[in-house]
Amino acid sequence: MSDKAGGKASSGEKPSSPSPSPSSRALSKELRVRVDQNSPRPALHVITKKPSKRHHQSVNNENDNMSKLSEPLKHLINAAHALPGYLKAPPSIRSTYSRIANSARDHGVGIPAWLTMATATTMTMNSPGSMVELYHLTQSLPSPPPPAETAGLMREVGLKCISFNGIPRTINCLGAFREGMPRDVFDSIPSQPSRKLEPNTLTDSISRGRALWDSVYKPFEGKLLDKLAQSHPNLPVHIINGHYSNLLSDPPADSPIKVGRVLTSLVAIACLRAQTGVGPQVTSHVFGLRKAYADGTAEKDIEGGEWLATDEGNQWILNAIDEIVQGLTEGRGTTFAPGMGAKLQAKL
Repeated sequence: MSDKAGGKASSGEKPSSPSPSPSSRALSKELRVRVDQNSPRPALHVITKKPSKRHHQSVNNENDNMSKLSEPLKHLINAAHALPGYLKAPPSIRSTYSRIANSARDHGVGIPAWLTMATATTMTMNSPGSMVELYHLTQSLPSPPPPAETAGLMREVGLKCISFNGIPRTINCLGAFREGMPRDVFDSIPSQPSRKLEPNTLTDSISRGRALWDSVYKPFEGKLLDKLAQSHPNLPVHIINGHYSNLLSDPPADSPIKVGRVLTSLVAIACLRAQTGVGPQVTSHVFGLRKAYADGTAEKDIEGGEWLATDEGNQWILNAIDEIVQGLTEGRGTTFAPGMGAKLQAKL
């Protein structure tokens, strides 16, 4: 017993354990806990209970639902009005490419130049089957270029199309192109990556990208970067570091496949013209092609390149792209962003 209220217990006496209050009993019942009465301080122990079979079944059902798409959802994703698939190669597409090849020959334009332009246009139109037809046309010419070299150039052009068309079309088209090509030809293309960024290559890569940007946009290269930064501070950063440095400029000198300065401008013009809706960018890259010859960065071995950089040559490029687009779609126009097809009513 204590001598006074609030005093210490006399020797020999154990402090009494306070009995749980009605509220703590209710709380322990609510939280499924047990009060340890034998401890100097009351302790709460959580009483665990194994999940019931019904609980496991509910979790499994939720996981199954997340890993599967319902039939209505699958039908909606692949609805015809959403144009979800490739553009099939039209029966007459090889004759369209043949007309471009003949016209290029008449104007002194070599195979790499018109093949680059035709490949980029076909990639933009999302027609890998037509790319296979384009490859076979090159091999039917009187003096066909080497098969692996031709397929390698087409594949590299397709990669550069990412900067103008986005990643999905390049993924899908290059995958289907590989499947449609003769296996021995595709397996002969060098398979080692040439654009890996390492700590010791970053500076050189960024320098190459900035040099290409400056060549395309002089004398407005700096002002244009400032204007882009006003829209988003990281926009010029990504354009230079992600595209001009590591994709549009060629990799180091020991790379087995290169597109080069002139053909990269043709990739840009073809993609943007085939897209429609980006006239200012088409104009920029038409000037970019001309500047390659003005500043000396153009390769000397591009047959017909200097003519392509003239006003007459520029018009030939645009007309050839338009003809390929019309041939691929059989007169319907671009597939890049035409809007959805006819649909009666959206269900919201």
